Amino acid sequence: MLKIRKLVVHYGPLTALHEISIEIKKGEVVSLFGPNGAGKTTLLLTLSGILKTSEGRITFQEEDIANLDPYKIVSIGIGHVPQGRHTFPTLSVFDNLLMGAYLHRNAREKVKDELEKVYHLFPILEERKKQRAGTLSGGEQQMLTIGRALMGRPKLLLLDEPSMGLGPHLKEEIFGTLKELNRRGLTLFIVEQEVFLTLGISHRGYFLRNGRLIKEGPASVLTESKEIKEICLGIGN
Repeated sequence: MLKIRKLVVHYGPLTALHEISIEIKKGEVVSLFGPNGAGKTTLLLTLSGILKTSEGRITFQEEDIANLDPYKIVSIGIGHVPQGRHTFPTLSVFDNLLMGAYLHRNAREKVKDELEKVYHLFPILEERKKQRAGTLSGGEQQMLTIGRALMGRPKLLLLDEPSMGLGPHLKEEIFGTLKELNRRGLTLFIVEQEVFLTLGISHRGYFLRNGRLIKEGPASVLTESKEIKEICLGIGN
């Protein structure tokens, strides 16, 4: 579904990503780990069209998508849940969700159908639909951010640290939801600091350090790896 080949990305004179190669197959959950500053968020922003590539190739469903504008990335089926729960705080929950469906704004039945799916997934959002997003709890805002991305009907969903700032119970709830989304057929690429929690719902994982991939493999193998446990001490797990 998504293939990244020898991707290089620069921030000015600095090289943020060094010849990164990753493949995500349809129906998979693939995770990416690494310490702060490793380049994880940079990779997601590049896949979303917000940052530009310097070298390499990115294909989605066999089409070259490197350096496409962000709205085109969304239109072909790639959604992005950014780090930090970016909502429109003065807008209602309902209006925040509609913002995620702007590409389908003239197809009312599609929008209604997606709203029902999001409300079924996160019932609290339906209860809070008239409430301003800025007044929601951290966990509710994360649900809203995920729900907004789902309104665009993505085939591949990129998530940047969805557990950030959440307590243990809410982390488990969010990851349970992600597992359910994958069970329904959605392909996921998750950037996280919670290594073992994320590997628990993943098929495969990659580890990034200083903009370079240092380890990859099946989630079941990585979970039992002594080397990975040592790496995790550096990440904070």
